[in-house]
Amino acid sequence: MLTRILSLAAILLLLCQPALADNREHEQLKRSIIKIYTTAAAPDYFNPWSLLNPKQLSGSGAVIDDERILTNAHVVANGSFIQVQRHGDAQKFRAHVEFVSHDADLALLRVEDESFFDTTRPLDLGELPDLQEEVSVYGYPIGGKSLSITRGVLSRIEHQFYAHAGSYLMAGQIDAAINPGNSGGPVISGGRIVGVAMQTNHSKGAENLGYFVPPSVIEHVLEDAEDGVHQGFPELGAVTQSMESPAMKQAAGLADGQEGALVVKVFSDSPAAEVLQTGDVLLEVDGYEVAADRTVEWRENQRTNYHYAADLYHVGDRLPVKFARAGEVMEAEIELAAPSPSRSLVLSEKFDQRPRYYIYGGVVFVPLNMNLIKRWGNNWHSKAPIEYLYARNQWSEQGRRELVVALKVLPAGVNLGYHDWKNWIIDSVNGHRVADFDEFAQFMEGNEQQFVELRDESGYRMVLDAAAAREQEPLILQTYHIPHRHSPGLFSTLADNEDKLRETP
Repeated sequence: MLTRILSLAAILLLLCQPALADNREHEQLKRSIIKIYTTAAAPDYFNPWSLLNPKQLSGSGAVIDDERILTNAHVVANGSFIQVQRHGDAQKFRAHVEFVSHDADLALLRVEDESFFDTTRPLDLGELPDLQEEVSVYGYPIGGKSLSITRGVLSRIEHQFYAHAGSYLMAGQIDAAINPGNSGGPVISGGRIVGVAMQTNHSKGAENLGYFVPPSVIEHVLEDAEDGVHQGFPELGAVTQSMESPAMKQAAGLADGQEGALVVKVFSDSPAAEVLQTGDVLLEVDGYEVAADRTVEWRENQRTNYHYAADLYHVGDRLPVKFARAGEVMEAEIELAAPSPSRSLVLSEKFDQRPRYYIYGGVVFVPLNMNLIKRWGNNWHSKAPIEYLYARNQWSEQGRRELVVALKVLPAGVNLGYHDWKNWIIDSVNGHRVADFDEFAQFMEGNEQQFVELRDESGYRMVLDAAAAREQEPLILQTYHIPHRHSPGLFSTLADNEDKLRETP
């Protein structure tokens, strides 16, 4: 009888061992999920010499190889003080950003005290699951301090606009809630990281739709981080449109059964300019056939934008393309380069850097960018000046790379008559058309005429007395408590060039 009881106990112990092992494995995994505390002080683009009030933010992350923490870039953007905390611990450790990719909304953190990793293990990166497979999202959403685990089904994989920096990259969609605080937390399948939770869908009628950064984007960023120099995702440098119209296909000289994307613009300073021309039809990118709707089949019966193929490459790589020109099929390789800061006249949103500004005669001048436009709040689409919003749809060019704005006037004697002027886009300085903000500042600083005359495209003008502007400058800065009349480093490039000229024999 005793022998039988012992045998039953042994059988029960054997049956319980897998469950105990799984439980220990899961507890070890949870130990590698990190809560992140960030104090962020973003610049005030309405008053570019100062910062907005600091905000306390929280997010999530996961321990990966080489004692690093993987999280979202927006969790630590503009962060002045960062702390991290392990699951089940009360102690917080100081951390800093080692590498950040705002376009991919990913960041790598390094903890100053290496003992932080003593009881954690790095999580490996896995492959993206198939559609309808279940995944788990780990993180620390607001409303509590303990680790939260939600489960959802992978429902869609395609290119999406990333909310943080407005980039257009592959993203996975799941039907699990991703709430504030969840950002940066790992999406887990089979004990491996298959994504990083980044944003949710707030569209009317959408319920529990979350998006995550997929493994292909994560791997690209990790490879980019190997030398510590951020290069980002290379650009092709060509703008295309779909060719679903039969008439358009015939006009382009495509044969029956041929499909592709029509090239409508090629930027002169881009890699594509050496290969493609306006009117070409892009047929294949890296062996992926481009359909009339500009998609490629990246996995069986799954399609996404053809940029997927280029996104797998790095700056300096050569990307094979096939295209048709006047009916003739051609093949070439495009040597990919770093992306341009912006192809629009309105520069894209930047993080972790101070705004550029220049004050002359009490007038505050700044470059037009998305940071300034978004200063109008969540409803900037309707509240920002219409001229600003219109400029977002205009391409930059060599003679006009970015727009300069007279943001506001600090009332003083030198600027009488203009005290109510604001959000005014400058076209020229004393007859010189302005190409970008640095050139504008140089024109203003180097002026030797009695007056400075500023004009917009419609011919309206602002005239300032140069001598009065210089004389009243100290009082204006003192009156409005402004520490410097321009942003740090604004004239460093000009000074460097002048020094080189003086050194030339």
